[in-house]
Amino acid sequence: MQIIHVDMDAFYAAVEMRDNPDLVGKPLIIGALPGERGVVATCNYEARKYGVRSAMPTFEAYRRCPHAVFMHGDMRKYYEASMQIHKIWDTYTDICEYISLDEGFLDVTHSAHLFGGATAIAHEIKRRTVEEVGLTCSVGIGYSMMSAKLASEEKKPDGFFEIPTPQALNELIIDRSVRMIYGVGAKTAAELARIGITTVRELLDNRQLVANMFGKHGPEIVRLAEGKDSRKVSSDVKSKSIGNEHTFQTNISDFAYLRDVLLLIARKLSFDLRTQGIYATTVTVKATYANMNMLSVTRSKTGDAANRTADIHKTACTLLDKIEKRPVRLIGIQLGGLTDKPNMQLTLFDTGENEKWEKFDDAMLKLQIKYGRNIVKTASELQAEENTNSLGA
Repeated sequence: MQIIHVDMDAFYAAVEMRDNPDLVGKPLIIGALPGERGVVATCNYEARKYGVRSAMPTFEAYRRCPHAVFMHGDMRKYYEASMQIHKIWDTYTDICEYISLDEGFLDVTHSAHLFGGATAIAHEIKRRTVEEVGLTCSVGIGYSMMSAKLASEEKKPDGFFEIPTPQALNELIIDRSVRMIYGVGAKTAAELARIGITTVRELLDNRQLVANMFGKHGPEIVRLAEGKDSRKVSSDVKSKSIGNEHTFQTNISDFAYLRDVLLLIARKLSFDLRTQGIYATTVTVKATYANMNMLSVTRSKTGDAANRTADIHKTACTLLDKIEKRPVRLIGIQLGGLTDKPNMQLTLFDTGENEKWEKFDDAMLKLQIKYGRNIVKTASELQAEENTNSLGA
């Protein structure tokens, strides 16, 4: 296989610097502002020099880099840039797996020869991303998904690297942390460290021990460490999920208020689904309680495929009713089981209301795409915004 992995460089921050050159050269942190609850969504490389990282609590980022520029993100801009980037990728293959707005895999095994080879495609992607979108990206080429991912990380930012064979992969990572292996996260690495295994070499020297330690996952870790990755790039949207959540500045005990927040989140997710022409079959609500342990609970429901705000919100509210009524500091919705095939179920007594709502939603979507998602809103959404603004969400 010939796999290309593309990873945008500090994507959100890069978009902001592209649109405001005065930010270039300054530490820039996107996410919650100092004094607000929340975390860092991303930061530029100037901020990373101070140890700031994605998912770090904002108060810690401020402690490390108080002179940084802190900004709330603008998802509309990032989404628009992402669509431009994905359009470039789609030029070279129809087998693209979008991991996120700014990252994806391309299987060019059967199309590379049309463009002069995988290396030529990688350099074209880099060139076009700069010229057409005004951003830089790091691109890796590999014989597998893991090797392509590691290759893209090797020369960041604005990098290019190739890992053509399992032998080349082995030579590159043999004495590096086990965290280099796909699927080995902090918890697994900690368990390995307890038995003296911290590098890939040490893991390979203890293949059978590792294989026995982690059940079904153990043999797969060993295979990946050996450079054997049988995963295939998938363009099937069912394998993906999207979500959005909100952290409150003050703890919320009013669950009617939470329903309004869920409506605004559902609206954003519905826009994302409809602009991609896809539907969700699973809705999950996540709530984090305002206690010392930061306990989070989730409730899920799988049913008919849907992408309308009203349908997502109705399911989310049903799930919200199933959690304990305690003060909440975070609420969110995750949509899974994504598909491009709707399964609308009409009854014998259908009066045409579904068709009317579909036409209404289509008209709304066209207006939102033309004028912006936050310009055109329904009466219920405006009321929800008024309710949440009055309480300072």
